[in-house]
Amino acid sequence: MQKRKLGKSNLEVSALGLGCMGMSFSYGPAGDKQEMISVIRSAVEQGVTFFDTAEVYGPFTNEELVGEALAPVRGKVVIATKFGFDCDTGKQGGLNSQPEHIRKVVDASLKRLKIQTIDLLYQHRVDPDVPIEDVAGTVKDLIRQGKVKHFGLSEAGVQTIRRAHAVQPVTALQSEYSLWWREPEAEVLPTLEELGIGFVPFSPLGKGFLTGKISADTKFDANDFRNKVPRFDPENRKANQALVEVVETFAKQKQATPAQVALAWVLAQKPWIVPIPGTTKLHRLRENIGAVLLHLTPEDLRALEGAASKISVQGARYPEHLQKLVGR
Repeated sequence: MQKRKLGKSNLEVSALGLGCMGMSFSYGPAGDKQEMISVIRSAVEQGVTFFDTAEVYGPFTNEELVGEALAPVRGKVVIATKFGFDCDTGKQGGLNSQPEHIRKVVDASLKRLKIQTIDLLYQHRVDPDVPIEDVAGTVKDLIRQGKVKHFGLSEAGVQTIRRAHAVQPVTALQSEYSLWWREPEAEVLPTLEELGIGFVPFSPLGKGFLTGKISADTKFDANDFRNKVPRFDPENRKANQALVEVVETFAKQKQATPAQVALAWVLAQKPWIVPIPGTTKLHRLRENIGAVLLHLTPEDLRALEGAASKISVQGARYPEHLQKLVGR
């Protein structure tokens, strides 16, 4: 497994991480605990050293799962988690980045994760009621206390990134990025490059769509978040199939899978980008890891982007109430 550094921070991780959210939350029923532990430990055996969770996933159960799975190999891995939602009052979706709340959440996350220090702590969503300087200052204190090593932001806009970075250097930004969501290229990626901040794309496979395994007829579980995502409306899925066909064509040429091409494309964009595809299946894990060895030449990238740019992706990536929480 190749390694990458997240920006100028010297935080070195495997070129591909593992997003653990879907094991407990958001994509239908939670997976069997022992099976999920097996997937996480198999990832470690295959060289993955970067694992992503959050207190809101469950809530709480995903951190517990990740903590248990990684306890035997703690010294070999980097664990990232997040604060920023109000999980205690049952108001799921309510934001809370008050300094006292952050401190409380970090203590609880450390216990659930069975660790002494959080390697990378993200603000999950920007809280308009708390100045980002106060958030960054609180994390700076936690770093001084040894409870946290690195500070990250998720789905933040460029002005917020700059303001936070001025108080406590931001190691990584986590946001959605893939062949079918390229908005970060306009302002976010140039800002990260300028400031020396790493980028951790979630949903690099378009929430599964770029694997080619989802069609207009696919039925999702009743608890699957994609039921509420406009981009996954059956009509939009039908229209967006054109992008998958482009990826599938390239995959055939490269004797790879569509998922591997989609991940290799993300990896080829910048050396400080570390995607975190999620999976609950061992064979998918192996397939995703194979993307690290798939080399796309500059000609491949130009051809792939040229074909993809002719396709207008249909549907918003979030329902309206969640769209309001991004890009602040």
